[in-house]
Amino acid sequence: MTANRHIVPVAMTGTGMAVPPRVVTNDDLSKIMDTSDEWIRQRTGIEERRHVDEGVTPSDLALEASQKALAAAGLKPTDIDFILVATLSPEQFFPGTCSFLQAKLGLDTTPGLDIRAQCSGFVYGLEVGQALIASGQYKRILLVGVEIQSVALDMTDRGRDTAVLFGDAAGAVILEPAKNPEFGIRRVITRLEGKHTDKLGVVYPSAVGGRWIKEEHLKTAGHNPYMDGRFVFKNAVSRMPEVINEVLKDQNLGVADIDLWLFHQANLRINEYISLGMKIPPEKIYNNIHKYGNTSAATIPTLLDECVRAGRVKPGDKIMMTAFGAGFTWGAALVVWGA
Repeated sequence: MTANRHIVPVAMTGTGMAVPPRVVTNDDLSKIMDTSDEWIRQRTGIEERRHVDEGVTPSDLALEASQKALAAAGLKPTDIDFILVATLSPEQFFPGTCSFLQAKLGLDTTPGLDIRAQCSGFVYGLEVGQALIASGQYKRILLVGVEIQSVALDMTDRGRDTAVLFGDAAGAVILEPAKNPEFGIRRVITRLEGKHTDKLGVVYPSAVGGRWIKEEHLKTAGHNPYMDGRFVFKNAVSRMPEVINEVLKDQNLGVADIDLWLFHQANLRINEYISLGMKIPPEKIYNNIHKYGNTSAATIPTLLDECVRAGRVKPGDKIMMTAFGAGFTWGAALVVWGA
């Protein structure tokens, strides 16, 4: 098993988030498809979500979240020397969303890359960012999780099961070497099980011969998200506790040692199932799925930003972050808050 040992303490020195102003409630959806507020709440815990207005792009949301994170860290864009953008809803098929964000930040040749680990993208980004800073090549990294998924949803009865789940948002953090070696990212473990690619994803456009995107694909909803909900649920409630326990064991910690739990916001029932099984006190868990739905790679950084700005974290607090997504990808990260 490959380990990403803690070499250089890497801290999060600023956080930020952005959500569109337009609120879409369960009742709003019930007017355009066969669903109801009760049906959605019971199965997912979602009450409303945010959808962008026409013309708003992923890099627009990412820019707003990034500017807030930079301000919180007392930095300006030119202080950043690498950009990581985790997303499953890119601005274009190519180039990557990081290119659009870099330009909007007014930067010249600052490098960056997109991370395609779906809902686990932010956790993967922490691992990549930590490694890049530990290598000594970079000192300040902007890590963003951003999604605009509303434009890809099938807002009819055919797409109901996925359309009610997803929302649009962005969350950002600044990664820097920690001044206090007791603070920062302590351990990240990521996993991938590619044999389940047929259980959750979007088929088109595709580079497979003859499958780029054609008119008939639009008729079959191949360009919309698909999901085997029960299979995904079964794997999520198994894999997330598994990787959490790996991190805890590596750090010689127990569940009771964690001060704040930030679970990926795919479905509140998944998080409740896991927390009950692991005996995690409800008061140590923060969720925002009821407000924003599943914002994929943006869920964990938006959770973190809300907790930071609400004063729910203090220096020395141990934060466990975990996610599960298409691919299947999953992972967990332990962070000791502080710089």
